[in-house]
Amino acid sequence: MPLAIEDYALIGDCHTGALVGADGSIDWLCLPRFDSASTFGALLGDVEHGHWTLAPVGGNRCTSRAYEKDTFVLVTRWETETGVAEVVDLMPHGDRRADLVRRVRGISGTVRMEEVVRIRFDYAAAVPWIRQVPQHRSSEGSHALLAVAGPDAIVLRGPKFAPDGLAHRATFDVAAGETVDTVLTWFPSHRMPPDAIDVGARIDETVAWWRTWAESCTDLGRYDPEVRRSLLVLRALTHEDTGGVAAAATTSLPEQDGGVRNWDYRYVWLRDAALTLKTLMEHGFQVEAAEWRGWLLRAIAGDPADVQIMYGLAGERRLPESELESLPGYRGASPVRIGNAAYLQFQGDVFGEIMLALEKTRSIGIPDDTFSWSLQIALLDFVEHNLDRQDNGIWEIRGDLQFFTHSRAMLWAAFDCGIRAVREHGLVGPVERWVELRDRLRGEIERRGYDSGRNTFVQYYGTTAVDASLLQLAQIGFVAADDPRMLGTVAALEEDLLRDGLLLRYRTETEVDGLPGGEHPFLACSFWLAQQYADSGRVEDATALMDRLVSFCNDVGLLSEEYDVAAGRQMGNTPQALSHLALVGAADALVRASAV
Repeated sequence: MPLAIEDYALIGDCHTGALVGADGSIDWLCLPRFDSASTFGALLGDVEHGHWTLAPVGGNRCTSRAYEKDTFVLVTRWETETGVAEVVDLMPHGDRRADLVRRVRGISGTVRMEEVVRIRFDYAAAVPWIRQVPQHRSSEGSHALLAVAGPDAIVLRGPKFAPDGLAHRATFDVAAGETVDTVLTWFPSHRMPPDAIDVGARIDETVAWWRTWAESCTDLGRYDPEVRRSLLVLRALTHEDTGGVAAAATTSLPEQDGGVRNWDYRYVWLRDAALTLKTLMEHGFQVEAAEWRGWLLRAIAGDPADVQIMYGLAGERRLPESELESLPGYRGASPVRIGNAAYLQFQGDVFGEIMLALEKTRSIGIPDDTFSWSLQIALLDFVEHNLDRQDNGIWEIRGDLQFFTHSRAMLWAAFDCGIRAVREHGLVGPVERWVELRDRLRGEIERRGYDSGRNTFVQYYGTTAVDASLLQLAQIGFVAADDPRMLGTVAALEEDLLRDGLLLRYRTETEVDGLPGGEHPFLACSFWLAQQYADSGRVEDATALMDRLVSFCNDVGLLSEEYDVAAGRQMGNTPQALSHLALVGAADALVRASAV
């Protein structure tokens, strides 16, 4: 059975990532990209579905673990009766290869270590043919396994492995001052295995790269460690070659034990990517901003009617959703899904997210060229001609389409950005028409999306229900954070959606949801609430909520999508970009509030 979600740490090379458990087992790894088929899939089943365990013989759980400062190089410490050893896990950065390194370092005494590797390509559907292969002289003292199935191949270099059923096992002793390396390398099966790497050099280079990237992170206030790690998570989830930001490293981790709300998050949501862009720009990462803008413009280029809410890492448009039979699901939560049918949905808010993100790039000095501005004009033209269209909303509702208040406000923001581009940046566009449409939307929202009797904005036109996404109305400037209507909305959210002090997205039992079962409080929404508290002057409440929320980070600073308060467990896909984005936003709001 896989570990609790919070017991996993991420390592990655800005192309893909692996989840390493506190028991020393890598239970999730897709090669060579986040959205490739899994090679190790025990996270969504058990050891039979692929894993790579490295731990002391008889080991159960590590003594401690931590990342090397400002990196995704994980150091796991094991203290045994005979000695102490550390395992250094990383995916080397920068050489456009798919390598995973596990170095064992002897600290004191002698520790007997054991490795068990069970390779299962194609989401555990393909058992590879594995054989021993000779090594070059430069790898003297090391042995190699070659695993092949269909298009995938892996060479595993390290101690000598022996077959053990459908797995391979190796044992070795490591004494103080000694190191033992094992390196897994993926390559297309029609090619020759890549040469062995210099492990020590690649570790040093990878540590140096991460730390150089993180140098832009100056003192970030009271929550500096959590914000710094969150920014690093956002970088780790950004595909280096394309600039696409994966929403998470995993698929189908459930929102409820044994439930069916299991989705594939290994793709690029325009919303999450736009928020990532904004967050990175606000913290000095302009190179990443330029890369993301390039990704965005490539992805949405063409007919604005074809704009999707999400894409593949390189901008792929077809993400058909299917259910796997080869993986039983995390602790039995099925189905396991790959692909995501939400790519077919219409969500009006993404047009606002796009325009807000591109406005931010202008504000930091990345000017629009003819291509980027003409595309924005075309997007606003499309919005105008689809202004009366209902949508699925920010939460990808699979029930009936509605006029969601949040979506309508984001359309308002889209026109507002266009107007400022003309008036403040000298670009050319039909500004008078955009002013008319923006003002029409404001009047409509204030009339149909606001419940004057309760003094709150509502989830969608015609309902009295509320939705945590309404907190973003203040974030985008539709209303001030201390506007009486916003304060009334917060009061309604507190009354209707707080569970154990944390915020639900909305009431899943209402007919709008369209799915069975429920979910736990959504971490991003609670961070949004902390931000709203800070921006409206409730600094003590913001700090208390923020302190509680950051306590849900696991031992290496990672957050998933939701939190089960009763069980004290993270739930949903991990690490979740939106959770970390919202953490940074709330921390920044508290810094602003403390400066007043």
